[in-house]
Amino acid sequence: MTIAFRAAARRAAPVADRGGFVAALRSLTLRGRGFVAAGITAAVCGVAMGERDLVRIGALVLLLPVVTAGLVTRSKHRLSLTRTLTSTQIEVGQTTAVHLDLTNLGSRTGLLLLEEHLPWALGQRPRFVVDAMQPGWHRRFDYPVHADVRGIYELGPMRVRVADPFGMLALHRPFTRTTSVVVVPATEPLPPIPLLGAWTGTGDNRPRPFSSGSAADVTVREYRHGDDLRRVHWRSSAKTGELMVRREEQPWQSRCTLFLDNRARAHRGAGPDSSLERAVTVAASIAVHLAGHGFQVRLVSADGEADVLGAGEHAWHDGDIGTRARPLLEKLAALPTSAAAEISTGWVDETVTAGMVIGVLGALSDRDRVFMSRLHTRGNASYAIALDVETWAGRAGAGSTGRPGNGETASWLQQRGWKAATLDRGASLPAAWQELGR
Repeated sequence: MTIAFRAAARRAAPVADRGGFVAALRSLTLRGRGFVAAGITAAVCGVAMGERDLVRIGALVLLLPVVTAGLVTRSKHRLSLTRTLTSTQIEVGQTTAVHLDLTNLGSRTGLLLLEEHLPWALGQRPRFVVDAMQPGWHRRFDYPVHADVRGIYELGPMRVRVADPFGMLALHRPFTRTTSVVVVPATEPLPPIPLLGAWTGTGDNRPRPFSSGSAADVTVREYRHGDDLRRVHWRSSAKTGELMVRREEQPWQSRCTLFLDNRARAHRGAGPDSSLERAVTVAASIAVHLAGHGFQVRLVSADGEADVLGAGEHAWHDGDIGTRARPLLEKLAALPTSAAAEISTGWVDETVTAGMVIGVLGALSDRDRVFMSRLHTRGNASYAIALDVETWAGRAGAGSTGRPGNGETASWLQQRGWKAATLDRGASLPAAWQELGR
């Protein structure tokens, strides 16, 4: 059997069938094995008793599954499967539809049983029964995918079971391709609030005056496709060996470092109902809100930026709101729980010094509080949503192992110059966000 697959709108080359006659014999069903056992028993008994008719009957019974295996092996089915999704990125709690198009590119098939492989978080594996298909026939199937746990999941491969009309054997052949679906955290709309330090710019985004016109004062950058050739700075180009253009005055851009404490020790509860998942939802809502208001956002976890999130040293996401929010949400979808005991400090650089910092925090140790005090002195404005994680411990039954009075984290931060609000279990995130603007 030969199988081809197309994920989304792409088509894959056919995959050659392997196994042959021996594999078919190994795929005998319980009925097929029973026929083999009955045929051998009848033949042996016929020889022992000298009954030729019984031997003939035993041989006929034994040959039936063998001949069936040979016919199925020679049939050489050619099937093409196309899998398309209504959306490849959905929020937690949402549903997307998966469409399957099966086409017979070869000879007539027998009964086909299809089973889609799905991760446990996406529900039960859908199964479909397909009657005999003539060459060129199509069959279309649909099934929903609902996810309650964030993450990046693979749909497939589809597994095909080829059965003969007598039910003697069942050959299993998987399609080779899979399709990814990204389940991002659910977001909540946040009200607009005044943010201090919202229009700070750093690095390439600073406005630079060119009043003197001196070559020594000219700031240049590499040539990009579409730049006006009249802006080429030939002296700098000769020194570097590459085309360099004058950098004109750039508008200031809003930049924010969004820090999410994803350490296991800083949170309580387990699974989708834990304080960590609530913190991820809070971070996602803030990221989307800031992106919608023109901010460039850098997402940082407790393990640092590059190690966990796979981003570069200065992974600022800009562009339109769709391109800004999507990579941030995808990173949050794949963000693991960190086993680190302390917060990494390698991401604190000059971009934090000249920008705004927003922290989504769990329980803080004494060393964490020292770091948070220092972090406030680096940025222009510091905001924090502090989760009272002990309110998650009571319902989850995990026990309270953190320091007492974690609900007072926001008050402690406020005393150190932060604008902070507490978010406990069941509290309103928009209300806590609005409290930061007061």
